[in-house]
Amino acid sequence: MLCDIIPTHTVAVWLLESIYKILDWFGLRHDKTTEEIIYVAVIVLLALAIGWLLKLAIVWLVRKIIAVKRPNTAALLTQYHVFTRTSRVIPPLVILTLLPFAFTKTSTLLDIAERLVWCYTIIVFTIALTSIVTMVWVGYNNKRNTRNLPLNGVLNTIVGLIWIITAIVVVSVLINKSPAMLLTGLGAFAAALMLVFKDSILGFVAGIQLSQNDMLRVGDWIVVPSTIANGIVIDVSLSAVKVQNWDNTIVTLPPYTLISTSFQNWRGMTQSGCRQIARSILVDTNSITPVSDETTDQLATRYPLLKPWVDKTRAAGHNTFDPGLATVNGSLETNLGLLRAYLCAYLLDSAAIDHNQQILVRTMAPTAQGIPLQIWAFTATTAWTAYEAIQSALFEHIVAIAPDFGLEIYNEESGKDAVSPVSVSMLNAGSDTSSTTSTPSAKQ
Repeated sequence: MLCDIIPTHTVAVWLLESIYKILDWFGLRHDKTTEEIIYVAVIVLLALAIGWLLKLAIVWLVRKIIAVKRPNTAALLTQYHVFTRTSRVIPPLVILTLLPFAFTKTSTLLDIAERLVWCYTIIVFTIALTSIVTMVWVGYNNKRNTRNLPLNGVLNTIVGLIWIITAIVVVSVLINKSPAMLLTGLGAFAAALMLVFKDSILGFVAGIQLSQNDMLRVGDWIVVPSTIANGIVIDVSLSAVKVQNWDNTIVTLPPYTLISTSFQNWRGMTQSGCRQIARSILVDTNSITPVSDETTDQLATRYPLLKPWVDKTRAAGHNTFDPGLATVNGSLETNLGLLRAYLCAYLLDSAAIDHNQQILVRTMAPTAQGIPLQIWAFTATTAWTAYEAIQSALFEHIVAIAPDFGLEIYNEESGKDAVSPVSVSMLNAGSDTSSTTSTPSAKQ
C-alpha cells in the first residue's frame, strides 16, 4: 500500500543518481558494495528525518487544535507519549519501501535486513498500540468507572496478550514460518507456560470474578481473617491487591487469595450510613431482684424516659402483650427488666442512634460470670471516632446508673477484692488480742 502511495521507484532512482554524483565528486570508483552502504545510510537518515518531521507536525497539531477543544484528551496523549511512539513506526516503513532498490533480488543480505526491519516495525507498532490501549482504558476508567472496579488487572491482561501475539509474530518472521504453524508447535510448551504464568492466570481469573460479582472496589474496607490485612483497598491489579492497614502499613495479597478464602467487606456498612453496636455487659445474677410499685415509681420519677412506658404497661396489664409496646422491651417484675425498658427508651430518644434500624436490649444465656445484657442498635454515623465515642458513652452510662436499679456489674476479683471486710476485722481483732496479752509480761 505504501509503495502505491509513494513513488518509490522515482525516489530510489533519484537517490542512486545522487550517490553516483557523490562518488564522482569525491573521485571514488563506482563499487557495488560502496553504493549499497551509502544508499542504506541515506535511506536510514531520510527515514529518521521523515519520522522527526512528522512527530513535530503532530505535536504542533495537538497543541493548536486538540489541546484547545479537548484538554483532557491532549493531556492523556502527552502523558502516555502516544504521538512520540506512533511516529516511530514511520521510519521503518520508509526503510522497507526503499531498501529493495539497494540490493539485488537474490541478495541474502537483503532478506536478513528486511526481516530485522520487519521485527523492529512490529515491536515499535506494539509499543504504540499498548500506549493507545492504556490511554483509552485510563480515560474510560476515569469517566465511566463510577464503582471503582478493579480494572487494572484486565488492562494488564490485554497488554500481556498483545505482547504474546507480538512475540509469536516476531519469531515467525525471523524463522520465516507461518504463525499458525508456530502455534501448533506450542502445544507441548503449554504446560511450561502455565507453570510460569500461574500467578498471572490465577490473578486474571480472580480479577474477573471480583469485578463481575462486584466483590471488591478500590476504597473498600476489607478484613481477611487468614491474613493481617485489615484496612482500605488502595490498588487492585493482575498480580496483587494492596491494602493499607489502619496502622498505615501496606499488605499485598494475590487476588486469588480473596477468592479461595473468605473475607469481610465493610462497604455495605459505609453505604448504609449507620454502624452496628452489638456489645454486652455482665450483670451479677445475685443482684437481680423483684421490684415493688413504690420502687418502680421512684425510678420512673428519677428517670423521666421510663415513666411513659411504666404508665402504658400498667394500663395494659402486666401480663398483657401489646404490639404497640414492642418498641420498648422490658419488664415491671424485676430491676433488670426496668433497666432494659429504660435503656430502650434511652436509645429511642438519642439522636446519635439510627431509629430506622433495629433497636434491642436483651438478656443472653446466663454464664458463670452473670447474665449478659446486650445492646443491639445502630449509630447514625459510620465515622470511626464518632462511633466509638457514642458506644463508649452508652456503656459508661449503663455502668453509672446500674446501682440506682439495684444491679451490680460483674467484675473479676482483684487483690483488693480478696481482702474482705470480715478479714480486715479479724486481723484487727487479732492485733488487739496480741497487744493485750503482751502487756502483763511487760510489767513483769
